[in-house]
Amino acid sequence: MSQTDIEIVVDDPTAPEDDSPSVVSSGTIEILVCLLLLALAITLGYDNWRTGASWDATGPEPGYFPFYLSLILGGGSLYGLITALVARRATSGSFVTRAQAGRVMAVFVPTLLFCLVTQFLGLYVASFLLIASFMRLVGKIALWKSLLTALVFTAIMFVTFDIAFDVIMPKGPLEAAFGH
Repeated sequence: MSQTDIEIVVDDPTAPEDDSPSVVSSGTIEILVCLLLLALAITLGYDNWRTGASWDATGPEPGYFPFYLSLILGGGSLYGLITALVARRATSGSFVTRAQAGRVMAVFVPTLLFCLVTQFLGLYVASFLLIASFMRLVGKIALWKSLLTALVFTAIMFVTFDIAFDVIMPKGPLEAAFGH
Protein backbone atom coordinates (compact mmCIF):
# COMPACT_ATOMS: atom_id res chain seq x y z
CA MET A 1 0.00 0.00 0.00
CA SER A 2 1.46 3.37 -1.00
CA GLN A 3 1.43 6.49 1.13
CA THR A 4 -1.25 8.08 -1.08
CA ASP A 5 -3.70 5.26 -0.34
CA ILE A 6 -3.72 5.92 3.40
CA GLU A 7 -6.86 7.63 4.63
CA ILE A 8 -6.75 9.68 7.79
CA VAL A 9 -10.05 9.93 9.64
CA VAL A 10 -10.44 12.61 12.28
CA ASP A 11 -13.58 12.69 14.40
CA ASP A 12 -14.94 16.17 14.95
CA PRO A 13 -16.61 16.34 18.37
CA THR A 14 -18.49 19.45 17.32
CA ALA A 15 -19.82 17.96 14.06
CA PRO A 16 -23.60 18.06 13.66
CA GLU A 17 -25.50 14.90 14.48
CA ASP A 18 -26.48 12.65 11.58
CA ASP A 19 -30.05 12.28 12.88
CA SER A 20 -30.78 16.02 13.06
CA PRO A 21 -34.17 16.92 11.52
CA SER A 22 -34.27 18.70 8.18
CA VAL A 23 -35.06 22.42 8.19
CA VAL A 24 -35.68 22.81 4.47
CA SER A 25 -35.41 20.60 1.39
CA SER A 26 -33.09 21.18 -1.55
CA GLY A 27 -36.05 21.54 -3.90
CA THR A 28 -37.52 24.38 -1.86
CA ILE A 29 -34.21 26.24 -1.88
CA GLU A 30 -33.85 25.73 -5.65
CA ILE A 31 -37.31 27.21 -6.22
CA LEU A 32 -36.64 30.12 -3.86
CA VAL A 33 -33.30 30.97 -5.51
CA CYS A 34 -34.83 30.79 -9.00
CA LEU A 35 -37.66 33.11 -7.92
CA LEU A 36 -35.21 35.58 -6.40
CA LEU A 37 -33.04 35.55 -9.53
CA LEU A 38 -36.14 35.98 -11.69
CA ALA A 39 -37.21 38.98 -9.60
CA LEU A 40 -33.71 40.44 -9.97
CA ALA A 41 -33.81 39.86 -13.74
CA ILE A 42 -37.20 41.57 -14.03
CA THR A 43 -36.03 44.52 -11.94
CA LEU A 44 -32.81 44.92 -13.93
CA GLY A 45 -34.63 44.44 -17.23
CA TYR A 46 -37.21 47.10 -16.40
CA ASP A 47 -34.59 49.58 -15.19
CA ASN A 48 -32.38 49.08 -18.24
CA TRP A 49 -35.38 49.32 -20.58
CA ARG A 50 -36.25 52.60 -18.86
CA THR A 51 -32.73 53.99 -19.36
CA GLY A 52 -32.61 52.89 -22.97
CA ALA A 53 -32.13 49.39 -24.34
CA SER A 54 -31.91 50.07 -28.06
CA TRP A 55 -29.57 51.66 -30.59
CA ASP A 56 -29.50 55.36 -31.35
CA ALA A 57 -27.45 57.36 -33.86
CA THR A 58 -24.24 57.00 -31.82
CA GLY A 59 -24.55 53.31 -30.95
CA PRO A 60 -26.07 51.33 -28.10
CA GLU A 61 -27.92 53.19 -25.37
CA PRO A 62 -26.75 52.77 -21.75
CA GLY A 63 -29.12 49.94 -20.93
CA TYR A 64 -28.64 47.89 -24.12
CA PHE A 65 -26.17 45.25 -22.94
CA PRO A 66 -27.44 45.03 -19.34
CA PHE A 67 -30.99 44.61 -20.65
CA TYR A 68 -30.04 41.60 -22.73
CA LEU A 69 -28.01 40.17 -19.87
CA SER A 70 -31.11 40.46 -17.68
CA LEU A 71 -33.09 38.59 -20.37
CA ILE A 72 -30.51 35.79 -20.25
CA LEU A 73 -30.66 35.76 -16.43
CA GLY A 74 -34.46 35.68 -16.55
CA GLY A 75 -34.46 32.84 -19.09
CA GLY A 76 -32.04 30.83 -17.00
CA SER A 77 -34.12 31.49 -13.90
CA LEU A 78 -37.30 30.36 -15.62
CA TYR A 79 -35.59 27.21 -16.87
CA GLY A 80 -34.27 26.47 -13.38
CA LEU A 81 -37.69 27.16 -11.85
CA ILE A 82 -39.49 24.84 -14.26
CA THR A 83 -36.86 22.15 -13.76
CA ALA A 84 -37.10 22.45 -9.98
CA LEU A 85 -40.91 22.31 -10.05
CA VAL A 86 -40.92 19.22 -12.29
CA ALA A 87 -38.24 17.51 -10.19
CA ARG A 88 -40.05 18.41 -6.97
CA ARG A 89 -42.34 15.45 -7.50
CA ALA A 90 -39.34 13.20 -7.00
CA THR A 91 -37.91 12.87 -3.52
CA SER A 92 -35.80 15.86 -2.67
CA GLY A 93 -32.96 15.61 -0.18
CA SER A 94 -32.40 17.82 2.79
CA PHE A 95 -30.68 21.13 2.07
CA VAL A 96 -29.79 21.81 5.69
CA THR A 97 -30.51 20.10 8.98
CA ARG A 98 -31.26 21.86 12.25
CA ALA A 99 -27.78 21.11 13.61
CA GLN A 100 -26.10 22.38 10.43
CA ALA A 101 -28.21 25.54 10.45
CA GLY A 102 -27.15 26.13 14.05
CA ARG A 103 -23.48 25.96 13.04
CA VAL A 104 -24.08 28.36 10.15
CA MET A 105 -25.91 30.78 12.45
CA ALA A 106 -23.02 30.59 14.93
CA VAL A 107 -20.91 32.25 12.24
CA PHE A 108 -23.54 34.36 10.44
CA VAL A 109 -25.00 36.17 13.45
CA PRO A 110 -21.65 37.40 14.86
CA THR A 111 -20.57 38.45 11.37
CA LEU A 112 -23.79 40.42 10.92
CA LEU A 113 -23.28 42.00 14.34
CA PHE A 114 -19.70 42.85 13.29
CA CYS A 115 -21.07 44.80 10.31
CA LEU A 116 -23.50 46.69 12.55
CA VAL A 117 -20.94 47.36 15.31
CA THR A 118 -18.46 48.66 12.71
CA GLN A 119 -20.88 51.50 11.96
CA PHE A 120 -20.83 52.70 15.57
CA LEU A 121 -17.50 51.63 17.07
CA GLY A 122 -15.30 51.54 13.98
CA LEU A 123 -13.55 48.75 12.15
CA TYR A 124 -10.77 48.11 14.63
CA VAL A 125 -12.90 47.81 17.77
CA ALA A 126 -15.43 45.65 15.91
CA SER A 127 -12.60 43.44 14.56
CA PHE A 128 -11.15 43.06 18.05
CA LEU A 129 -14.54 42.02 19.44
CA LEU A 130 -15.24 39.63 16.56
CA ILE A 131 -11.87 37.88 16.70
CA ALA A 132 -11.81 37.59 20.48
CA SER A 133 -15.39 36.30 20.67
CA PHE A 134 -14.93 33.79 17.84
CA MET A 135 -11.76 32.42 19.36
CA ARG A 136 -13.28 32.19 22.82
CA LEU A 137 -16.84 31.04 22.08
CA VAL A 138 -16.49 29.04 18.87
CA GLY A 139 -12.87 27.90 19.14
CA LYS A 140 -12.95 27.37 22.92
CA ILE A 141 -9.50 28.99 23.17
CA ALA A 142 -8.24 30.41 26.47
CA LEU A 143 -9.42 33.95 27.21
CA TRP A 144 -5.94 35.44 27.42
CA LYS A 145 -4.93 33.89 24.07
CA SER A 146 -8.12 35.15 22.45
CA LEU A 147 -7.66 38.68 23.75
CA LEU A 148 -3.94 38.76 22.89
CA THR A 149 -4.50 37.46 19.35
CA ALA A 150 -7.33 39.91 18.74
CA LEU A 151 -5.21 42.78 20.05
CA VAL A 152 -2.16 41.88 17.96
CA PHE A 153 -4.20 41.32 14.81
CA THR A 154 -6.12 44.57 15.26
CA ALA A 155 -2.89 46.48 15.91
CA ILE A 156 -1.32 45.02 12.76
CA MET A 157 -4.43 46.02 10.78
CA PHE A 158 -4.24 49.55 12.17
CA VAL A 159 -0.54 49.95 11.39
CA THR A 160 -0.95 48.46 7.92
CA PHE A 161 -4.02 50.35 6.79
CA ASP A 162 -3.98 53.63 8.73
CA ILE A 163 -0.29 54.30 9.08
CA ALA A 164 1.58 52.49 6.29
CA PHE A 165 -0.93 52.84 3.45
CA ASP A 166 -3.04 55.73 4.78
CA VAL A 167 -6.30 54.01 3.82
CA ILE A 168 -9.46 55.58 5.17
CA MET A 169 -11.26 53.01 7.32
CA PRO A 170 -14.46 53.34 9.36
CA LYS A 171 -13.47 54.98 12.65
CA GLY A 172 -15.25 54.97 15.96
CA PRO A 173 -15.05 56.87 19.25
CA LEU A 174 -11.91 55.00 20.41
CA GLU A 175 -9.88 56.08 17.39
CA ALA A 176 -11.20 59.63 17.80
CA ALA A 177 -10.06 59.63 21.43
CA PHE A 178 -6.53 58.78 20.24
CA GLY A 179 -6.65 61.47 17.56
CA HIS A 180 -7.09 59.27 14.48
